[in-house]
Amino acid sequence: MSEEENKALIRRWIEAFNERDLEGEADLLASGYVAHVPSPQGPQDLEGLEAWRGFTNPFVEALPDLRLTIEDIAAEENTVAARVSFRGTHHGQFQGLPPTGKEVNFTSMEFNRVVEGKVEEHWVEIDLLRVMGQLGLVVIPGPRLLGRMLVRQAKKLRSRLSAGRQR
Repeated sequence: MSEEENKALIRRWIEAFNERDLEGEADLLASGYVAHVPSPQGPQDLEGLEAWRGFTNPFVEALPDLRLTIEDIAAEENTVAARVSFRGTHHGQFQGLPPTGKEVNFTSMEFNRVVEGKVEEHWVEIDLLRVMGQLGLVVIPGPRLLGRMLVRQAKKLRSRLSAGRQR
């Protein structure tokens, strides 16, 4: 397949996901499909469509209106890279958090290896910290707060260092 055909395949996969067309999505993935995804324990290798759905279902259940948009896409030989934005509303439980009704938006960087017209391998890195911050699960300091925190930590370190020299 050409690079343009490979990019079109990834676009069709995103469209199938957005339409919740499980059969259409399955038709685009190779029988030996492997997804490399982030997790708190480190990268995971998910083998097969069912394992992939086990990864994506919590997002779809928590954000039933979740939509993906390809912001940028490029291909070189059989590899397709895409920057993808996600947008949805938190209407279902996510990571133990009850629905908040908040809209979330985040991004991912995705790389796909295409073989004989099917996605054989998929690597994805998702900005989950942004999701957690938007849902109120973590506080992400802004530039002013971060600056104050760094100054406070520097003062503590200076104090410890000078106390150590006085001994």
